[in-house]
Amino acid sequence: MQDTKSARVNSTVNSEAATALAKLNGCERAEFVRRIGPVFERSPWIAERVADRRPFSNIDALHSEMCGVVRDATADEQLALIRAHPDLVGRAGLTTESRGEQAAAGLTDLSPDEVALFDRYNREYKTRFGFPFVICARLNKKDAILSAFPIRLQNSAAQERAAALEEIYKIAWNRLAALIPE
Repeated sequence: MQDTKSARVNSTVNSEAATALAKLNGCERAEFVRRIGPVFERSPWIAERVADRRPFSNIDALHSEMCGVVRDATADEQLALIRAHPDLVGRAGLTTESRGEQAAAGLTDLSPDEVALFDRYNREYKTRFGFPFVICARLNKKDAILSAFPIRLQNSAAQERAAALEEIYKIAWNRLAALIPE
């Protein structure tokens, strides 16, 4: 009995994902960009560049195409994408998506000492690399993020750019998964 119920639930979820993806594949270009644009923080140009590559067979294909656009982007475009991300624990200019992700990581209920530590690390990081520290908050909690700062501060600029982009791809995956449940 349990297997039948599980199969029905999986079938329903797969059907919902297929329906959501079909709607994205079939919508007008502007609507596609409006809905998928926030997947990459304040960078709708990525959605604009993949809009004409539709239809996508699944969320993996869409994510892969979007990440490919970033990989093929100019160094200036990649840097602008990284800089579009907010400081962790920063309150200014958070998108709805970033606010939810930081809350999920436990970054909204910090002690004054923890806020001061995040502020210090954010300043050190930005001074060293010229862009904000980017980490997929949905896949990390406060302690893991605080532990990552001193490690990543030891990276070269090229290593850190690559690390930031890899984290951005993870963030994008989670945002897509929220739009197109699997």
